[in-house]
Amino acid sequence: MYKTEQLKQRTKQFALRVIKLYRSLPRTEDARVLGRQVLRSATSVGANYRAVCRARTKAEFVSKIGVVVEEADESLFWLEMLVDSQIVSAKRMESLLIEANELLAIFAASQRTVKAHIQ
Repeated sequence: MYKTEQLKQRTKQFALRVIKLYRSLPRTEDARVLGRQVLRSATSVGANYRAVCRARTKAEFVSKIGVVVEEADESLFWLEMLVDSQIVSAKRMESLLIEANELLAIFAASQRTVKAHIQ
């Protein structure tokens, strides 16, 4: 299991990688629209995870981790859209997609575990 600080750093690095990706996108309208979407959701993963770490109750934790799961899943969707629309090559996006999938899996598992313990 990852420690809180390690996940904070990992989500921050994910956001920074997406910021770099956004800055490198072509200056076309479709690239910018998709880029802004992934920029917003990917940076939100880290910001909302920090809020999870401050949860005062298990119910609050479940609620806040749910937001992180949604944002991670949305980030994955927009990254896939950048590839599927051929704005970014699959090869270039490979490691970022892997990281997005891993973060989503970690947070979804945390959500399931805590939900199981409060029922």
